Amino acid sequence: MRFLILFLILLPIILMAQNNTRPRALGIEIGVISPGKLNSITDVSGVSVGHTTLKKGDSILTGITAILPHSGNLFQNKVPAAVFTGNGFGKLAGTTQIMELGNLETPIVLTNTLSVPAAMQGLIQYTLNEPGNSNVRSVNAVVGETNDGYLNDIRGMHISPNDVLTAIKSATHTNIEEGNVGAGTGTVAFGFKGGIGTSSRKLPENLGGYTVGVIVQTNFGGVLQINGVPVGKELGKFDFSNQLINKVDGSCMIIVATDAPMDARNLERLAKRAFLGLGKTGGIASNGSGDYVIAFSTNEALRVPNNPKERTLKQEVIINDATSPLFMAAIEATEEAIINSLFAAETVKGKNGTISKIPLEKVIEILKKYNGIKK
Repeated sequence: MRFLILFLILLPIILMAQNNTRPRALGIEIGVISPGKLNSITDVSGVSVGHTTLKKGDSILTGITAILPHSGNLFQNKVPAAVFTGNGFGKLAGTTQIMELGNLETPIVLTNTLSVPAAMQGLIQYTLNEPGNSNVRSVNAVVGETNDGYLNDIRGMHISPNDVLTAIKSATHTNIEEGNVGAGTGTVAFGFKGGIGTSSRKLPENLGGYTVGVIVQTNFGGVLQINGVPVGKELGKFDFSNQLINKVDGSCMIIVATDAPMDARNLERLAKRAFLGLGKTGGIASNGSGDYVIAFSTNEALRVPNNPKERTLKQEVIINDATSPLFMAAIEATEEAIINSLFAAETVKGKNGTISKIPLEKVIEILKKYNGIKK
């Protein structure tokens, strides 16, 4: 038992050590607000993340990433949520009910474009099988996607409903896996290997002491910027740089969690600000890029019971004038999560070719040239 307790205490440190190529470990500090303990969406109380990664040969490179707002029965205790569409060229399932009712009743699952139906089936199966849900006959499964069809045999539709159950079952509160994992296994960003990335911000007590965490699935293009430095331009690798050939289309899923008592209205405002973080990295939300933000609050006082005993709910929510620090935190965490996804990713040979990881040594040199990194 003592060994187990020690292991759990040291686990975050071990995980951070395994991620020593994260920008912050290299002296790249994005933004001004301090990150949470793990610099991950799992810094937000209650949130857990799990992945299922499918790698078979050089043609099956895809997966599932599941984000759970809390460890209880989410259908019976829903959380306030909102969706913001940056560009709607995508297949984000479950959005209309979130927009109509302002809450989330299943985990959020990310996968590839053609696997949305299988992921929905897995989420529905998970929800129906949860203790206490024996009479449930309607489930709003929320599934986001990006198209990993360059590296992955996407037409093979290799994701199964069981892969969703595996990802949910593996979810932990200390998961900070990034890069070629889960739904990011076969993605491409800014012409380099993209993937899953995560980050967080912890507000000081005089601003509420709230935490904002973000996880992204990066598969989009533009002109890469890191800490305001024109890295893509300096590398000579950016979209439309090759006789204006369009290589920019893709997608980006951004999931924002906070423990602040924000209702659906202010969560939508939070989601809009998170999208600014994508812009700060040089993303352009191109015509064929489905770019979405889902934001939710884990604040227990705002949970919505599936069968409330009263006609009204007594809830205290944050005032509008107190939201600006949270907006700033969401922007910073989104920006850093995207860059984290690039730094963690590894070169992959896939179905239609090879996508290289970002050349870190060259990037460091460029950042030093522009004073974008600690010496």
